[in-house]
Amino acid sequence: METMPRAEHPFPQFVREDWTNLNGTWDFAFDFNCSGLERGFGKSTEFPDKILVPFCPESKLSGIGYTDFIPAVWYHRTINVTSEQLKGKVYLHFGAVDYECMVFVNGTEAGSHKGGYVSFALEISSLLKEGENHLVVYARDDTRSPMQPIGKQSDRYYSHDCSYTRTTGIWQTVWLEFTPQSHIRSVQYYPNTADGSVTIKAVVEGEGTFCASAFYEETECGSAMAETISGNVTVTIPLSEIHLWEAGAGRLYDLRLTFCEDKVSSYFGLREVKLDGYRFLINGKSVFQRLILDQGFYPDGIYTAPSDEALENDIRLSMAAGFNGARLHQKVFEPRFLYHCDRLGYLAWGEMANWGFDHSSYSGYEAFIPEWIQAIERDFNHPSIVGWCPFNETWDYEGRKQVDGLLALTWKITKQYDTTRPCIDTSGNFHVVTDIFDVHDYEQDPEKFAATYQPFKDGTGVFYDRFADKQTYQEGQAMFVSEYGGIKWAPNSTDDKAWGYGNGPKTEEEYVARYKGLTDALLDNPRMFGFCYTQLTDVEQEQNGIYYYDRTAKIDANLFKEINSRKAAIED
Repeated sequence: METMPRAEHPFPQFVREDWTNLNGTWDFAFDFNCSGLERGFGKSTEFPDKILVPFCPESKLSGIGYTDFIPAVWYHRTINVTSEQLKGKVYLHFGAVDYECMVFVNGTEAGSHKGGYVSFALEISSLLKEGENHLVVYARDDTRSPMQPIGKQSDRYYSHDCSYTRTTGIWQTVWLEFTPQSHIRSVQYYPNTADGSVTIKAVVEGEGTFCASAFYEETECGSAMAETISGNVTVTIPLSEIHLWEAGAGRLYDLRLTFCEDKVSSYFGLREVKLDGYRFLINGKSVFQRLILDQGFYPDGIYTAPSDEALENDIRLSMAAGFNGARLHQKVFEPRFLYHCDRLGYLAWGEMANWGFDHSSYSGYEAFIPEWIQAIERDFNHPSIVGWCPFNETWDYEGRKQVDGLLALTWKITKQYDTTRPCIDTSGNFHVVTDIFDVHDYEQDPEKFAATYQPFKDGTGVFYDRFADKQTYQEGQAMFVSEYGGIKWAPNSTDDKAWGYGNGPKTEEEYVARYKGLTDALLDNPRMFGFCYTQLTDVEQEQNGIYYYDRTAKIDANLFKEINSRKAAIED
């Protein structure tokens, strides 16, 4: 009997008991000429190949492992529902499908979605019948299109430099969720550390009483309820016990939410963030952010972790080396990863996969903004996320400069959707309007690296920026070096394409000394609230991780922990 891959609930922050995981073996077909729609594949009940969902066809775990360009793919499986389940609503959920997706139920189109990194759901009860039903999914993917954000997926046949194996089609869990006719659609949590409370804004379908109860380690700490006839309801729960979410300590409260006959299990963290000049405050305390760049790639699953344990293990590997968080880089990470961040007290920066996207034209608005909004809405409640970063390094695109207005608009929309966190408009370059000014600096000489920031450190001169002709640092603004290091260390590699930044050290001692010199320069700067080292693991030919791609250690993690963990100059 087949063991279901990734069998755990994909959204731990919004769990109903009545759900069905659809991962496993599906029928599969390539559509290299994108002619399947015309040929009526939406009504098909079988395809010639098999694939293991949720792994993409490029991955080994999918059972296919085809790594050339894939313009389109088709999936099919049967699903069974009972007459009792059809009395309410049936939602078909997709964790992520890259890139344009159409869904057919019993030969009828149920809906579509565009965007390869975010989750979506379709209400399909009217298309279902009791017993066996046919589900068909179509996905188109053009990684060479400038209107499609691809992140670090290679636009060439081979992986190269810091671009890696592509992902096409379904790459996160697919599941069915069964709800009563009147049910909770969504919730947003607004913790208040000053008065020890949490406000819940809910959107519901139907009329009735919305109830919310908070628990800490199974002890009830407060509850609230309110009637609604409009579909919107807000309640505030005063908490009888105060347990703050902090770096290194998740201290999550459980929530039980009910509306009419609907019941949802959830959680939140009592945590607030704030910028105070140069300082980044978490619950009013200056916390130095010791971040690692995490790209979320896996040798066997590519974008998809082989197991839930693998997601948690990446966080624990980072913490073992003295890091307290990560920039989740050029990929919207799945909610299960964020759940483990929440649980373990691990800081995270949410980022969109903007590389490959033409930011030199307003025509890209339709391709980028909707998906970014969906990412914010989905992940808003995670206490681990302490900031947003929609763009990364918006270099000229085919000789054309970025449209500053597009970046400014994205920043403004982000701030309208979320007033609780800071937003970096474009990490590294070129800033237009931003809460935080960050730079990327891969200088490998610790003395030169430290000298760059010395005038800024001691207040004797302005902040040095190699892109000062394109962006301007505002004196007193919060600032950090959000990419540095990237030291190539591949002592066991025979890959002539292996690379990292600058010249790699010749010995382990030289490596550690370089890491310490670069990191000390940032820890000792009283005007920097953090750093982000590149990177957690090697990824294919990029071999500058502190761990190998298979997550085994290159160097004793305690050496990094000793360097990273000492108190920073800006830290309380």
